Amino acid sequence: MIAAAVISMGLIALPIMLRYGYNRSIAMGTITASGTLAQALPPSLVLIVLADQLGRSVGDMYSAALLPGLLLVGVYVLFIVAVALVRPRWVPALPPEALIYKEANGSSGHLSLLVLVAVCAAAGLGWSQFHDGLVGGWLQRETAAPADEVFISSLTVASLFGLVLALANRVTGASLLSKLAEQVTFVMIPPLVLIFLVLGTIFLGVATPTEGGAMGAVGALVMAGARGKINFDLLKQALNTTATLSCFVVFILIAATIFSFTFNAADGHLWVESLFHGLPGGEIGFLLVVNLLVFVLGMFLDFFEIAFIVIPMLAPVAEKMGIDLIWFGIIIALNLQTSFLTPPFGFALFFLRSVAAKKDYDDRVTGKRIPAVTTEQIYKGSIAFILLQVLVVALVVAFPGLTSPGAEDKVMLDEAEVMKVFENQSSGADDGDLMQGLEPPPASGAEDPTRDVLDAIKAD
Repeated sequence: MIAAAVISMGLIALPIMLRYGYNRSIAMGTITASGTLAQALPPSLVLIVLADQLGRSVGDMYSAALLPGLLLVGVYVLFIVAVALVRPRWVPALPPEALIYKEANGSSGHLSLLVLVAVCAAAGLGWSQFHDGLVGGWLQRETAAPADEVFISSLTVASLFGLVLALANRVTGASLLSKLAEQVTFVMIPPLVLIFLVLGTIFLGVATPTEGGAMGAVGALVMAGARGKINFDLLKQALNTTATLSCFVVFILIAATIFSFTFNAADGHLWVESLFHGLPGGEIGFLLVVNLLVFVLGMFLDFFEIAFIVIPMLAPVAEKMGIDLIWFGIIIALNLQTSFLTPPFGFALFFLRSVAAKKDYDDRVTGKRIPAVTTEQIYKGSIAFILLQVLVVALVVAFPGLTSPGAEDKVMLDEAEVMKVFENQSSGADDGDLMQGLEPPPASGAEDPTRDVLDAIKAD
C-alpha cells in the first residue's frame, strides 16, 4: 500500500513540483508522509490485520481509527498552510500558463468548484440531521447512530449529490459548473463514493469487512469498465499480483504461527510478561517502551512480520495491564507510520528514491535543466513530518477518548472486593449479598447503565 501510494505520487506530482520550483524538502516530505496515511485510515489492511491479532472487531478498529487519522491529515494540512504563509517561495502557486482547464472568459474555474463543494457540504449536513430517523427505522434500531456512522453516511450522500450535479450539468449542457469543477468531480468523486459505500456498509452492520472488500473489488472493476480502462492483460496482472500477495501473507502467517507455538512452548510469553510488568511507570511506561520497540523494528521489518510475530507477544501483556486493545492497536498503527519515514531505513524513503530523478534532466514543458534529487533531500524532507506524527501519537496516548469515547471513565472494580465476592459465594451467600461490594463508583452523568444492571439483578 505504501509502495503504491509513494511511487504513484513520486511519478505524478514530484516532476510538477520540481518544475515550478517547490522547496525540495517540503516536496519530498509531503509525498512520503501522505503515502503512509493508508496505515491508519479506513479502509486499511493494516487495521484488519491488527484487529485479527488483537482479537477485536474490524468495525470497531475502523471506527476508532477515523478520528486519529483525520487528526493526522489535519495536522499535515495545517503545516503546509503555515509553510505557505511563512515561506511562500517554498510552495509557490502554479503560473497561469500551467492551468490546464480555463473558462471562455479566462477564469480558472475555482469559484465554481468552491460553490459545488459548499452545496455538497450542505447536502451532507442536511442528511446528518435525518440519518438517525431514516436508517434507524430501516435497521429497526432503537439506539442513536454512532457519530462515525453518521459522518461516513453524510460524506457518501454529499459525494453522490456532487456526482449527480456534475452529470446533470454535462447532459443538459447548462454550463453551471466550470471545466475544472467537472473534471475534479468525475475524477475524484467515484473512488470516494466507492470507499464511503464500503465503510458505510461495514459501520451499519450490513456487510462484514470481507463482504465490504468484495464490494470494493467489484465496484473498482465496474468503474474501470465504465472508463474503458480494463482489458484482459490488466485483469491478468491484477489477479497475479493478488495471488502473489496472498501467498506472501499466508506463508508469513504460517511461519509466525510456528514461531509463536515454539515461543510459547518455551514459556517465552511468561518471560515477556514478567519483563514488561517490571517496567516503571505502569501503563505509560509500557506504552513508551512498546512504541520505541515498534518504531525501531518498523525501520527494518515489514508490517506483516511485526503484526504476526511481535503484536501477539505484546497484546496479552497490554490486556492484563488493563489497556484497551482497540486504543493499543491504533497507537501501533500510527507508530508504524512514523517508522516508515525514519532515515536511513524508512521504507517510504526508499520507494521515493526508486522513482525520483537520479541524474539531471531537461524538463519537457519548460525546457529548463532540473537538478537530480539527492538522497539527503529525501531524508531531510521527512524530519518535519516525523515530528508531526510523533505529536499525533502523543495526543492519542494522552487522550484515549480520541479512539474510544469514554475510555477515560472506565468502571474499575477493586480486586479485594472481587475476591470477597468469591469467598462469599463459596460460603453459600445469596445473590443479593454477592453483588455487595461490586457496585461501581457513581457515573459522572445522569444515568449509570452498570448500576441499572446491578439493581435489576438484585430485584430478581
